[in-house]
Amino acid sequence: MTGIGDSLRDKMLKIKHVVKIPQTGYNRGACLETIERKNAMSTVLITGANRGIGLEFARQYSAAGWQVIATCRRPQEGGALETLPVEIRPLDMTDIESFPAFAAGLKGRPMDLLLNNAGLYGLEERQSLGRVDVAEWQRVMMVDVFAPLKLVENLIDNLALSERPVVGNLSSKMGSMADNTSGGIYLYRSAKAALNAVSKSLAVDLRARGILVVALHPGWVKTDMGGPNALIPVDVSVTGLRRVIAGLTPADSGRFLAFDGHDVVRGGRASPHAPLDSFSPS
Repeated sequence: MTGIGDSLRDKMLKIKHVVKIPQTGYNRGACLETIERKNAMSTVLITGANRGIGLEFARQYSAAGWQVIATCRRPQEGGALETLPVEIRPLDMTDIESFPAFAAGLKGRPMDLLLNNAGLYGLEERQSLGRVDVAEWQRVMMVDVFAPLKLVENLIDNLALSERPVVGNLSSKMGSMADNTSGGIYLYRSAKAALNAVSKSLAVDLRARGILVVALHPGWVKTDMGGPNALIPVDVSVTGLRRVIAGLTPADSGRFLAFDGHDVVRGGRASPHAPLDSFSPS
């Protein structure tokens, strides 16, 4: 991604193409297809599903037999999304006042997985010290923080109808304060840090209802947002995220997990139980 800090770029270059899922909280013995076969006909709602990571989530989950509710701001411009066997619904993440009506259209439908994928990076020229634009900051915060929280609030009843409800909030390592050694990028960093805090509070508040909530780091992915220098193919990232989601247990709720299953950097180093080793994206 243009503007990605040197710290993130250097760390991403060190990640091997194969990474072992950590030995806590995950079903390690079964491949992804075996795990998800049990979830056939499960329902996932994906925001920002018309391109990039959201589109790949829609493609992979629909291919795995899930019922996919794919949202985007302008369904008539869905492009590749329109070729998939998914249910496309309009949803503007900048218009949270429309969320109650959106939720009413899904009343009574169990939702097994909510993926808050839609996000904004913000204008590059408004991200640096001395040039931060408050209006642009508010726009980024609306899509990256306020909207995911309000969407969860409006879909809690749907999630509660599932036997194993999960909320996955697509975050970024750039929201990690421990990993920030290059500064700048104020809008995007602060928005993802706020989303991480929201995810943690949701995990606590929804525990009694059996709803798991995690923040997810997809890696530096080759998408329009990630840019031409990104390192990770979108299918590899999404396959890894699906494996992480499929293997979650209640003990994992509130964690900030990368696509390879590792806890995102804390205190400058990876969690000791999660050594970088081998990862197969099958």
